[in-house]
Amino acid sequence: MAKKRIQHSKKKIGQIPGSIIYTGEKSNQKLFIEAFDYNKDKCIVKELLNVEECFNFEEGSITWININGLNHVNAIEKIGEHYELHPLVLEDIVNISQRPKIDEYDDYMFVVLKMLYYDANEKIISEQVSFILGKDYVLSFQESEGDVFDEVRERIKQAKGRVRSMEADYLLYILIDAIVDHYFSVIEVLGDKIEDFETAIFSGDVADDVSQNIQNLKREILRVRRAIFPLRDIINRIEKNENPLIQQKTITYYRDVYDHLIQVSENIDIYREMIWSLMDMYMTSISNKMNEVMKVLTIMASIFIPLTFIAGIYGMNFEYIPELNYKYSYFVLWGVMIAIFISMIIYFKRKKWL
Repeated sequence: MAKKRIQHSKKKIGQIPGSIIYTGEKSNQKLFIEAFDYNKDKCIVKELLNVEECFNFEEGSITWININGLNHVNAIEKIGEHYELHPLVLEDIVNISQRPKIDEYDDYMFVVLKMLYYDANEKIISEQVSFILGKDYVLSFQESEGDVFDEVRERIKQAKGRVRSMEADYLLYILIDAIVDHYFSVIEVLGDKIEDFETAIFSGDVADDVSQNIQNLKREILRVRRAIFPLRDIINRIEKNENPLIQQKTITYYRDVYDHLIQVSENIDIYREMIWSLMDMYMTSISNKMNEVMKVLTIMASIFIPLTFIAGIYGMNFEYIPELNYKYSYFVLWGVMIAIFISMIIYFKRKKWL
């Protein structure tokens, strides 16, 4: 049975541009908002009970507000009104089929990325994460709870590294870097899967559904590739633009992210080639097995053809066959047939066909 495809775009057809319509499937997700307000000397971590609490942070510190639950469009709309976000930005935040991109506005930057990870069933999950970078704040929007930012949270709380002494652009950098670092974990799992398939195919220990598994693996690679390749252009634009939100001293860190993306992209290209090779190897192994079967059948047929020929001659119903009246005809015939059989076995072995 063919798997039913989810058409996220259908919810957007015919709608007015700027309509805030959630296109995902997690319509029952609980709204969860967490905030980190910090500077060099202090750090306040809060779990916010309502949207209005997002608007009470004082100036002079960096604020990271993480919103989980894109299905709560009213709450997202309130946040957009307070931070004066363009309606098209709010539309893109709740539209989970967005391609990774970056948009620049007068007072903020809007970045869309794909966060990749494997679930308990080793199925790759792609979740859209949207960032708003302002002068002294970063807003992040996720579809549901669970992400790759635990290390970032710990660095902020424990004042590890430079994060507490840097501006909001550096916070955006470490959030993007956390997503990119997790790409390495994803491609490492993909590499292990490819190596396992390679070993199984070479050893001949392949399951009946190996071709389907290879196709699934190819789809995973394409999914990862679609998430990662546009991100290179995003980081490249951040490096080269002169937006005052990105300080010159932070550009070096974004270059490091770009280098990581190049490395990940190269690995993905290598794995794509390896997957195509896996399918060729699998088809070749099937062909070799079929050739072995045909070889055995051909040898058996070659042995029995002359024996069948002799049996056919002496099985004819002619009245006069000289050998019929000979006393040892039966035993001579058996001897001739056995000699032919042994001679052909010896011949095949000398030819190394057996």
